[in-house]
Amino acid sequence: MTERFTGNFTQQEPIPEDGIAAAMEVLRHGRLHRYNVAEGETSHTALLEQEFAALMGSKYALAVASGGYAIATALRAIGVGPGDRVLTNAFTLAPVPGAIASVGGVPVFVEVTEALTIDLDDLAAKVAAPDAPKVLLLSHMRGHICDMDWLMEITNAAGVTVIEDCAHTMGARWNGTLSGRHGVMAAYSTQTYKHANSGEGGLLISDDPDLMARAIVLSGSYMLYERHLAGPPPEAFERIKYVTPNISGRMDNLRAAILRPQLAKLDEQCGAWNARYRVVEEGLRNTPGLTLINRPEVEAYVMSSFQFLLLDWAEADVQQVMKKSADRGVELKWFGGAEPTGFTSRYDSWRYAQSPKLPQTDRVLKAVLDLRLPLTFSLEDCAMIGRIIRDEVSTRFQSGA
Repeated sequence: MTERFTGNFTQQEPIPEDGIAAAMEVLRHGRLHRYNVAEGETSHTALLEQEFAALMGSKYALAVASGGYAIATALRAIGVGPGDRVLTNAFTLAPVPGAIASVGGVPVFVEVTEALTIDLDDLAAKVAAPDAPKVLLLSHMRGHICDMDWLMEITNAAGVTVIEDCAHTMGARWNGTLSGRHGVMAAYSTQTYKHANSGEGGLLISDDPDLMARAIVLSGSYMLYERHLAGPPPEAFERIKYVTPNISGRMDNLRAAILRPQLAKLDEQCGAWNARYRVVEEGLRNTPGLTLINRPEVEAYVMSSFQFLLLDWAEADVQQVMKKSADRGVELKWFGGAEPTGFTSRYDSWRYAQSPKLPQTDRVLKAVLDLRLPLTFSLEDCAMIGRIIRDEVSTRFQSGA
């Protein structure tokens, strides 16, 4: 009998009960705005920032309206403006080059490898070129982390400032260092399909007082920056408060109340996602025609999604695997399509960011298939998903893919 999966790939876990209780308290008193507090009260948003800074081991943290807003704020804080060229991965999601474009910058795409990480040889060549960009917005796309020690050697030697997009790596580590602790600033997302769920939201961290002071004023603090428990000292704001625009994008107390209990159990959640990832990985190991992503031993990943490659397959055969898997209840997303579909798109889809062709990246994008692994799936569910994909890939491969 042919197996068919009946789970929902977009159904997340419920908000923890203590998060619901905290949210109800906020709704009852009505003080949703982060700076609207009663006498003697500390806002949930300020507490969230304090707790997230401690969790990430950073000096400062800022809660904002979205991960994309966090990235754009980091770019503005370091001074990226109209016409400035910014390096970034060619394999990423649209909000990353979108954030660069939103500040008037120009994305310069770097090739990616079969490990789905930025190609460090191509990066080294690009930063060595005359008039090379001096900023790298590094996207840890879909939870895959490159050799961060090597990357920082390259960028430090070239005087390139690194901002990390950690939307998919909250709680992950490279060689023992938390993702987000290599660059001068790091942005995280709390959109529904990330590692903490507030529907929409973002967090920004840094150890630099001047950068974070600018970020806080940019986010819309007015002159209420002293209410940021995880902000820099007052003198940092004195240096920039008259020359930094207010581009409001604050997080509210309702979302912060929902997030705080989730972040308190981040390590536990990360372990649960990785257990599901490993079950699917084991189920697909040694499947003819299918390439698994190599994960270095020094990468402590957090995988709430799963990717694999069908390298050098014809597009029609890739699409057939997707269709047959979907017929059996397994939703695969493809990053190789000529037209953007849902959240999947590729660097040549973003026509505001003109780029020469990237042959290595093109080959990878035509091969990469992606699926979500929500914690509402059991380990048995993940084993079934692996069997279905293995069956459909093997069948198509044996028929001549």
